[in-house]
Formats: sequence, structure tokens, C-alpha cells
Amino acid sequence: MLWRTTIATYQAMQSENPIIADFVKLANSAAGTMAGMTREARESARERMREALGGMDFVSREEFETVKAMAQKAREQADALEAKVAELEAKLSGK
Repeated sequence: MLWRTTIATYQAMQSENPIIADFVKLANSAAGTMAGMTREARESARERMREALGGMDFVSREEFETVKAMAQKAREQADALEAKVAELEAKLSGK
């Protein structure tokens, strides 16, 4: 009930005093402008970060995992070949 009384009093004051109404409009405009400036600054900072990081050679997680798997497979093949060469050398030296 107090809330309704406060709103009614505020509305009566606002309609009676145009200076307060103008001040409220000005405050609302300023708040909207500040919100817009904040949003614009945030987007600008994000864009600058994208540009700065875009020039660097980063790889995606998927590309990294693919190359890692390829390296593991190559390592296993190299180990197998090394074991086979050692076996063939042992046979040759045994003759």
C-alpha cells in the first residue's frame, strides 16, 4: 500500500513540476547513452582482441589432436621398423 502511495505522490509531483520531469528524462537519456557506450566499448575491445590474435598462428583443438595422433602413429611405426632392423642385423651378424 505504501508503494502505491509513493508512486501516486511521485506522479503528482512530476505532473506539477516540469523541472523534475525534465530531469528524469535527462537521467533516463544519460543512462541509455551510457549503456550504449559501454556496449560499444565492449564490442570494440573484442574486435581488437580478435584482430590481435588473428595474426598469430593458433590451431584448433581438433587440429592439434589430429597431428598428435599422426605423430603417435609415426612413432609406433618407427619403433617397429627399428626393431625389425635390429632383428635383421642380428641375423646378418649371426651368419
